[in-house]
Amino acid sequence: MSQFSTQRKIMISAGEASGDLHAAKLVKALRQQDPAIEVAAMGAEQLRRAGAEILVDCRDIAVVGLVEVLTHWSQIQAALKTLKIALKDQKPDLLILVDYVEFNLKLAAAAKELGIKVLFYVSPQVWAWRQGRVPKIGKVIDMMAVIFPFETDIYEQNGVPVRYVGHPLASEVAATKSRESFRKAQKLDTQHPLIALLPGSRRSEVTRILPVMLEAAERVAETLPHSQFLIAVADTLDSDWIQAFIKQHPKLDIKLLQGDTYNAVHAADSALVASGTATLETALLGTPMSIVYRVNGLSYQILKRMIKVDFIGLANIVAGRQVAPEFVQDYANPWLIALEVVKQVSNPPYRDDIIEGLKEVAEKLGEGGGTQKLAQLVFELLDE
Repeated sequence: MSQFSTQRKIMISAGEASGDLHAAKLVKALRQQDPAIEVAAMGAEQLRRAGAEILVDCRDIAVVGLVEVLTHWSQIQAALKTLKIALKDQKPDLLILVDYVEFNLKLAAAAKELGIKVLFYVSPQVWAWRQGRVPKIGKVIDMMAVIFPFETDIYEQNGVPVRYVGHPLASEVAATKSRESFRKAQKLDTQHPLIALLPGSRRSEVTRILPVMLEAAERVAETLPHSQFLIAVADTLDSDWIQAFIKQHPKLDIKLLQGDTYNAVHAADSALVASGTATLETALLGTPMSIVYRVNGLSYQILKRMIKVDFIGLANIVAGRQVAPEFVQDYANPWLIALEVVKQVSNPPYRDDIIEGLKEVAEKLGEGGGTQKLAQLVFELLDE
């Protein structure tokens, strides 16, 4: 394990794919101002590419759902122990926690005991559930950096230092290729419907969601025989592992793509998207989508009683209304999903209404520049 420099040194903990991406962009922004800053992290490929020293690969513990966490408990505890030891040995000037709330709050408590400053980035969704834990969060962090403007009030009311930095995706999500050029490059027909499948970034969620999406794709193909399908594979997943699911659907002609998700979604006529950050990205790209989600049955029954918002998809939560239909748990039925996809592809007025709704999401996310504002906050904390 390498030693930090005597100048500025930080540690980052990102527990899944979107956090890995956000943290990597932050590292790049920090190094534009201070090329010598040292970074150690829990993360995955994006942070590694940004030059961080990876202490723990988050792909080993990226799970969602209460039951799923229990089945990976030993790996999660091992990762937490590794990072706690690193905090003690390397003594970073600042610990930056990115989402992954339960794990990261335990790490925050360890950092506070060592006298290490803590910045939490991407607030736990306390406005959706367990708002009473805000004072507890305030005891183990020095600053909360929030990405939605409505989140600041919750922390200010509880005396927790908070800064609204804006959503990192607002100014960063964009296609770099036209629909036609992307399709031609991928040997996809420019006239026939293209459906993108985004089944998530964690193995546990993909295992539950991708089979439903593939069954829905089969039903779409029966109604629209010339339909084309593409799976956008997250960097945290192995394409060969995804192929095992596809082999169970030999009638489907489906492509796999890793590393060009934004262009793939932009080129699609409709998308099936696992609930999470990907719904915001799809909304910003203006592609009609259906939000699909399933977790362990027991986890769902517990969470259903705790969550206090009307929607599960971030795109709908930000819009304040349903701009993308949600197919959750038992309602995640392949036939129902297929009917929605066919409607989005074949009914222009309906499709146009959805696209107009997605524009509301972009407007409410604001002007962007979130990564640069976050980097400035990091330097402020380092210089205190």
